[in-house]
Amino acid sequence: MSRPTTKADLISAANEQFDKMWKLIDSMPEAAQDAAFDFSNVADKKEAHWARDKNLRDVLIHLYEWHQMVKGWYEEGTVKGGMPAVPGGGYTWATLPGLNMEIWKRYQDVPLSSAKDMLRESHADMMRIIGSHTNDELFSKGVYKWTKTSTLGAYFISSTSSHYDWAMKKIKLHAKNIT
Repeated sequence: MSRPTTKADLISAANEQFDKMWKLIDSMPEAAQDAAFDFSNVADKKEAHWARDKNLRDVLIHLYEWHQMVKGWYEEGTVKGGMPAVPGGGYTWATLPGLNMEIWKRYQDVPLSSAKDMLRESHADMMRIIGSHTNDELFSKGVYKWTKTSTLGAYFISSTSSHYDWAMKKIKLHAKNIT
């Protein structure tokens, strides 16, 4: 799937990837959805996320929290006209593994069923926000000061369709490993 460059493409890609991810999850028996991940066979274990996410809940919560962060940046930067701290919490793009581990720790008491509900709701929030903007607002550089050299659409792509693709890779490998 090519990277979206228009509002219509962004909406389509986000919804298509989200639906594909849920079809994949729904195709798994409940026991598989609840089972711990075993990625000991992953060739490139250097990427921190292979060790961080221990189960499906962890992946879904990761997606949910990134929606929340993007929504917060959006509200601070686009709605209020401020300059949000991106990615936030004293982290930089280079120190994302630490931020992602903090996210992981924060949600360990959340049940899978709640994580599913939270993600469905946050995806709907993302789609409402995307839908409220014009193509130019989403894909022209310099429209919003807080996005700096990027576009608003790039933030939504990263937190929706691209992130759902990342999640599906993990979920598919988990499904393969337990069959």
